[in-house]
Amino acid sequence: MDQLLTGIHQFHTNVFQNEREFFETLVSGQHPSALFIGCSDSRVDPSIIMQAQPGELFVLRNAGNIVPSHGASNGGEPATIEYAVTALGVEDIIICGHSGCGAISAMLQPDSMKKLPLVRGWLSHAEATRLIVEENYSKYHGRELLEIAIREHVLVQIENLQTHPAVAVKLQRGELQLHAWIYQMETGEVHAYSTKDGGFAPLNGLAPHEASKRNVANPRKAPAQPARSRARKKS
Repeated sequence: MDQLLTGIHQFHTNVFQNEREFFETLVSGQHPSALFIGCSDSRVDPSIIMQAQPGELFVLRNAGNIVPSHGASNGGEPATIEYAVTALGVEDIIICGHSGCGAISAMLQPDSMKKLPLVRGWLSHAEATRLIVEENYSKYHGRELLEIAIREHVLVQIENLQTHPAVAVKLQRGELQLHAWIYQMETGEVHAYSTKDGGFAPLNGLAPHEASKRNVANPRKAPAQPARSRARKKS
């Protein structure tokens, strides 16, 4: 705690005071361009990964970067999504998983959560991912299976996201883009899914306009399912 309190002092003295005019502009309101839905993992900070300034990202984080289907949860996720899309008018939604995710590892091993009933209940929203992995990737184990599950999980959350009315309306109008990302902690790379080639590829090294094309284009017409089906045939 002492380290965190020291950080508060350093922020106010060395950051806020030096950038006071910028922070004062934030008082009148926020205008983020994107909603970032990520894992609560303390090692994954979206503002650092994307070098985003305050006011640029609207952030929703929970264990396992889960987006329950519309009506499946009374938690804060649906309200946050609705507010970001309808009130703030974000034009992009990013769902970002990460390598070595503990929540997804626990989801694959339900018995590991015997003493964590609330966690087990929350991860029940990821049951579709667990079944997809169990039924289609039985030949894989350990770390390799976990990384497959992480990718599948992000794609399932993209599908769940589309069940939310506010999202569905903006998608139908062509006013919203969805992005499925995986942050690789070992290398610092971000891999993005594209319906054009049906797979994940690194964003690092691509020009911004090229990177922006790696999205779930026209998600209502071309959902993530076909890409997963192709992957399963290979397994």
